Amino acid sequence: MHALAALAAASAVALTASPGPDFGTFRDQALQARAPELFGVTGPIPASSTLSLAPQVAEADPRALVTLARSLQARVVSAAPGLGANIDMMALWPSDERPTHLIACNEQGAAQPGLQRIRLSDGAVETILAGTISCDPVRRTPWGTIIAGEESGADGSLIEVLDPLAVTGATYDHAARTVSGPGAGLVAARPAVGRLSWEGIGLLPNGVMYYGDENRPSRGTAGGAYFKFVPAVPWTGGPAIRSLDRSPLAAGAVYGLRLGRRSGGTDHGQGTNTGLGSWIPVAAADVGNLRAAAAALKLTGYYRPEDIDLDGAALAAGRVRFCANNTGNEADDWSWGETLCVSDGTLGEAAAGTAVPEVQLLVPGNPELAMMDNLAWQPGRGSWIIHEDGDGPEAGRNNDLWACLEDGTDPDDQSDGCIRIATLNDLNAEWTGGFFDASGTHFYVSVQHNVTGHGVILDVTGWR
Repeated sequence: MHALAALAAASAVALTASPGPDFGTFRDQALQARAPELFGVTGPIPASSTLSLAPQVAEADPRALVTLARSLQARVVSAAPGLGANIDMMALWPSDERPTHLIACNEQGAAQPGLQRIRLSDGAVETILAGTISCDPVRRTPWGTIIAGEESGADGSLIEVLDPLAVTGATYDHAARTVSGPGAGLVAARPAVGRLSWEGIGLLPNGVMYYGDENRPSRGTAGGAYFKFVPAVPWTGGPAIRSLDRSPLAAGAVYGLRLGRRSGGTDHGQGTNTGLGSWIPVAAADVGNLRAAAAALKLTGYYRPEDIDLDGAALAAGRVRFCANNTGNEADDWSWGETLCVSDGTLGEAAAGTAVPEVQLLVPGNPELAMMDNLAWQPGRGSWIIHEDGDGPEAGRNNDLWACLEDGTDPDDQSDGCIRIATLNDLNAEWTGGFFDASGTHFYVSVQHNVTGHGVILDVTGWR
């Protein structure tokens, strides 16, 4: 906001004296001109690519699958034949500061690899767990484990792995929620958090967890709801746990988000999708089907909730704020999607249930920034990197990566502007799973559904 103010003031006379571009176009041009200062990149991408590479071209150099802003460059972390074809979200292990591996979900069926580890030094791939259905979100926990969720409809489970380097070739039974094979004792399902179609996960240092159900509205029933899990025994810090029994996710209570506090909290339903709300308790007997519980409790619904990331600046100040994408539907409905942000008081208030949650829009979608999927907060700069998962061939253009500023001191709550920083060169592919290391200078991202038929993970650097 401040950077644009000087440029706007200097150009005010010219804008009023001549027709020139409309103000919205001027604003977009100003964002691109100030990209090095505002976003840490030079040479933003002016338009989406319409290329779709042949398999042999992408196989010869997987970096050809992407076009990046001029100052950015990509290194292939792995494009090994054994890397899952639909690699989605990832987490660094054992830390964001000194990682040796990526732990990644592969969004395929039970017969394919589900959870894999990728060695950063050489891209070697090993399968930790098979048997999952559409493994999608992955997070490293503050107590030193890995959690992964199934995006498999109303019956998706959350799974916890005690040591992802000590388990190789185990098998998860989706129906029985049991694990067999090598290292089976180091893996467990987490029924206390409930079942739904897992996508975004925002995990606080104390074990309080926010998550959404990747579900669309249907015949008047609201779309996916957002939930909060409060552990019975919050995490207070210390060395990594050595037994899954000590995980804060082993027991606790689930709450669903319902907006509308007017008239004793009865002002909820269609039309109340932002503003203040309440966390509504979900009965322990109902957490096995959170989608059904959301409908019964009339929780606030959105069009296919996707990824979640924590606002690191808010967390550093002791406050809880996370942002999340609702993907919408581009081709059929011209519903472009949205990025919204949820505030939930302080860490202590979030755990105690004394905060009043607030939802506000950060980035509304549009025909050029549509069907937001994954989302990453950038340490240091505080920008948000939004991944498109649009309709590709139907839309006639490739999916892009956008960098969006945080809201400034202006009166509204929305981003102060976005620029396109990357575009794909494969009309059937999408960006997925992108996130930063602790420095905010390494951005790990998957090119999912790409033309090679196997996974491609890139490390994008060059942020200033």
